[in-house]
Amino acid sequence: MNLPWQRRSSADDNENGGRRRRQRNTRVSSRGQQEQTRPINLERRRQRIAIGVGAALVLVIIAIVGAGFYKEFVEPPRVMAGSIRGETFTMGDLVERLRVRQGINRYQGGFVDLSVDPFQFLQDLLFVEIVRQAAPTLGLEADQDIIDKAIEAQFYPKLPPGQESDPAQLKKEFENTYTGFLTQVRLTDKDYRRMVEEQVLLMQLNALLSSNIPDEPAQVEVEWIKLDFENSVIPEEIRDRLDKEDFPSVAAEFFTPMEFADQQGYVGWVPEGAFPDLDPFLFGSDEQEPLGLNEISQPVYGGDATYIIHLLSETKEQELAPRMMLRLTSSMVEKWRNDQLTRGSKEKWLKVNFDSHRYAWVAEQVAVTAPRIDKEEGDGQSSSPIGSP
Repeated sequence: MNLPWQRRSSADDNENGGRRRRQRNTRVSSRGQQEQTRPINLERRRQRIAIGVGAALVLVIIAIVGAGFYKEFVEPPRVMAGSIRGETFTMGDLVERLRVRQGINRYQGGFVDLSVDPFQFLQDLLFVEIVRQAAPTLGLEADQDIIDKAIEAQFYPKLPPGQESDPAQLKKEFENTYTGFLTQVRLTDKDYRRMVEEQVLLMQLNALLSSNIPDEPAQVEVEWIKLDFENSVIPEEIRDRLDKEDFPSVAAEFFTPMEFADQQGYVGWVPEGAFPDLDPFLFGSDEQEPLGLNEISQPVYGGDATYIIHLLSETKEQELAPRMMLRLTSSMVEKWRNDQLTRGSKEKWLKVNFDSHRYAWVAEQVAVTAPRIDKEEGDGQSSSPIGSP
């Protein structure tokens, strides 16, 4: 006997059976769809991995190229080449100064020697900054009025004696000449004024140091044979010849124009300090006796060359020849410069960051812009601007 609550209608049975069939069908269908979509998902995953790997490789390549570009073109110009009490000069500053020298050479002739100029220019930049910072203490000054006069002295038209001209026309010619010069050397007026300021300060330093030279310093009369280091002769062999041959005739074989000695080797009266490397032989030192009268030295190192010296007189106080005055002043400035650079290095307010790699980079950058012109093209210009730095 079926109780009322135990009865199930056929409709209920059909509904429950249909539900179970639908659930089984759904599970079967789901498994089928999963089995069908699995290869698709796997392929998509492979594609995503490939795209990710490719993107990573592209990023690595871009990073390598970017790092190389930065290291080669962006970083070097910003690297410090040297500094004086916090005033920094970068590699880019050095390249720009050398390019300015190229431009000036294009204007007046000459060339940039990349075998020595980069390091020399860096030293010049540092030295000029030392002079600039020391100017107030030394009493040096280069105000705008002085700079204006220095620029006018270079570029203002020179009239023949007795010829008159309109001042307005002369001023216009001056402005045209000066503007043309700046255009050729690719400089702004501000940059060139700074260079003129530097040169004015250096000239004032020369005058300051030369004021300490006595009117009649101690001097000796000499003749010498100067043998450049590039010369293939053996100095000792030349010295041996002087024991048998006349000094002027041997000296004539090694004559170099534009030097202090004439064609027979005669130099004249030389003051102490004009050739510091030769002073021990000409005037003696704590470690060495000077040459005797009419004595001919053995080959001696003179800084820029090898010298064989013939002493013609004893020490005598007398007036300086103009060229020896210039030479002595130049030597005093060079000594002051070296002393300051050495002091700055010891006291750590001078820093230099310049090695062979940076030297090569600077030389390469400057070589790219080297003018391809004949020297005679620049020699025809009438104005001679102050050089750099």
